[in-house]
Amino acid sequence: MFHYEKKLQFPVKIATPNPKLASFIISQYGGPDGELGASMRYLSQRYSMPYPEAKGLLTDIGTEELGHMEMVAAVVHQLTRNLTDEEVQANPAFAPYFVDHTTGVYPTAASGFPWSAGSIQSTGDPIADLTEDLAADGATIQEQRGRKPLKPLNRWWDKPFPAAMV
Repeated sequence: MFHYEKKLQFPVKIATPNPKLASFIISQYGGPDGELGASMRYLSQRYSMPYPEAKGLLTDIGTEELGHMEMVAAVVHQLTRNLTDEEVQANPAFAPYFVDHTTGVYPTAASGFPWSAGSIQSTGDPIADLTEDLAADGATIQEQRGRKPLKPLNRWWDKPFPAAMV
């Protein structure tokens, strides 16, 4: 059972639409290394953990990833709300997404490939599952330390992307 607070973990306040940036950030929502996959991985793997502490930890992490997913969705929504037809047409990276989803937040990679459970694993083997989790989050930690996600995002936004949000 989950307890939901009606506020984001980090406030998201974006005043200027930017469909080009949204077309890249959507990958953090439903891309192969996005928050949807992370949350589903942890929440699916928790059932086969033999120790209550491990099960609880995976539940906590999976729930935290759902919160991250909510923040990314808020960013994408705020970057795409109230777009004019001209803004959509001027952004060829966003236009195909807009045709299918308008300004709805849909789990997809920046390439347009929709989210698939094929990008996660839940084997039922605690060692294999935890090893996958370490590999997935290990890459994320390295990215965060180097702030790798910020560099490409800053190229497509007229203001520095808020590092605290990442």
